[in-house]
Amino acid sequence: MLATVSEYDRAPRILRLNLAGQPVDWVSWQDAVCLYAREIVVWTLGDAILRIRGGHSRLDCAQSHIDIHSIVACDGRVMPRGRGIPPLTNEALFRRDLNTCLYCSKSLADGDLTRDHILPVSRGGRDVWDNVVAACKRCNHHKGNRTPEECNMELLALPYVPNFAEYLALTNSGRILCDQMDFLKKSFGSNSRLL
Repeated sequence: MLATVSEYDRAPRILRLNLAGQPVDWVSWQDAVCLYAREIVVWTLGDAILRIRGGHSRLDCAQSHIDIHSIVACDGRVMPRGRGIPPLTNEALFRRDLNTCLYCSKSLADGDLTRDHILPVSRGGRDVWDNVVAACKRCNHHKGNRTPEECNMELLALPYVPNFAEYLALTNSGRILCDQMDFLKKSFGSNSRLL
């Protein structure tokens, strides 16, 4: 069912793909309208989720409209598969670890979680995906400037670097439509906690 004007503010973001079908980013419905109007959208997937109405034709009085689909592939340069490592943010990290402290297994809200460096930065550890986990404040404080082994703490899961499709899912969690998530899941790595 297509959204109405009053629902535009709550409209989900549109998953933008490149011509080869690789996920590129999330765009607002307004940006998607521009892509359609500039005739950059080459093909679509998923349902039409919005209908944007325009003006009336002088010739036949018909009103113009653009149906916005949940997934759009756009013309342009195709980026190589190895796009690099997605940026590390607390939001994406906490979603990767399912908002769970990977030491005590408590499920917590973002505000109650911290980024813990398995090998502390002060001891040569880096601020990278495979050296950080979500931890509650209590566990992070207890671990302090030590490794998990030095303080008899065991990780419940190993950290990993999400691929770009998984990163897009992590950074738009809670607002992803089923067809968008189904599309992204096909590109998730085998170690993904979102599968």
